[in-house]
Amino acid sequence: MSKDYYIIPIFVPHLGCPHNCVFCNQRRITGKTDEMDENKAQHIIEEHLSTIPSRRKDVEIAFYGGSFTGIDLNLQERLLNVAFKYKKEGAVDRIRLSTRPDYIDKLRLDILKKYHVDIIELGVQSLDDEVLILSGRGHNKEDVYRASDLIKSYGFKLGLQMMIGLPGDNMEKSLLTGREIIKMNPFCVRIYPTLVIKDTYLKDLYEKGEYVPLSLEEAIDISSKLLVLFERNNIDVIRIGLQPTENMTTGKDVVAGPFHPAFRQLVESRLYRDFLEEYFKNFQKEDIKNKIITIETKERNISPMAGQKSSNIKYLKELYDFSNIKVYKKDIDSQIIIVHIEDHYDIIDKKDILKNYFRDIV
Repeated sequence: MSKDYYIIPIFVPHLGCPHNCVFCNQRRITGKTDEMDENKAQHIIEEHLSTIPSRRKDVEIAFYGGSFTGIDLNLQERLLNVAFKYKKEGAVDRIRLSTRPDYIDKLRLDILKKYHVDIIELGVQSLDDEVLILSGRGHNKEDVYRASDLIKSYGFKLGLQMMIGLPGDNMEKSLLTGREIIKMNPFCVRIYPTLVIKDTYLKDLYEKGEYVPLSLEEAIDISSKLLVLFERNNIDVIRIGLQPTENMTTGKDVVAGPFHPAFRQLVESRLYRDFLEEYFKNFQKEDIKNKIITIETKERNISPMAGQKSSNIKYLKELYDFSNIKVYKKDIDSQIIIVHIEDHYDIIDKKDILKNYFRDIV
């Protein structure tokens, strides 16, 4: 939890969700099994607020884990009323919820507006109709466009969630979904690789050999390209990969698929590796062979720059026969990277990286 940004999560697993998508078991994904009501919601909020410093900067109540607007309208209002009370009192700053595109209409949005909801996230998953059908979503891409337009017309901030590696999906379709999401200009995006979870129809398909999940390498490759697309278009990617529960981490719930507890770091690390590899192509290999490379960047960039267990450093050293690669922290803008090849150096802006070094991702 950030020192400046606090999320109070209220999980409503499967409440209001009319479909069992092939990949979904919200109780296993969220690690929550209890049904939610207004008393439990209030207890959760009070419990979290008691741990938040009084001089906090940003507190948000977030309803996760189900299709919130599909919940019985009376229960919706009771839950929202609890959240709104804390917002009116100034104890929290925002209210966020997630739902399905086919459960958005004027009646529901009027209710959300009444209780001052700020952000609505839609589970898009894919904007390819074949993928949506094979995944058992129960809606089509036109429902997504309609719901997104309606949400924005009400003045809500729009978040969109997509998945990669669904049945019938591939790299091309995932990137197409990413490009279509950009056209809708959301406030934020989440990217989730598809995992085979216990007690799902996808598990049955997997065991029958009718579904093959992405490898970790494939998921990193697709996610890194999507991250470039979104960042290039100034869209905030607030999550890549599922929030790991204890059962996921210990292998009790995940049967197969590209699960890693630090998946986003792997994706960001791949971007840095790809960029540095492209950057060094500007030089004749013989001219930089056996050189000492020094990279300076903001402290928070050091770990993804070096790679997990220094994998990026090892990869580039072997590829270009460098004598050594050292990564140091420097008090500079987080978007800036300084690369020294002994006496020669370049100051590179991350925006230029996205624009010039990943031109093939259009």
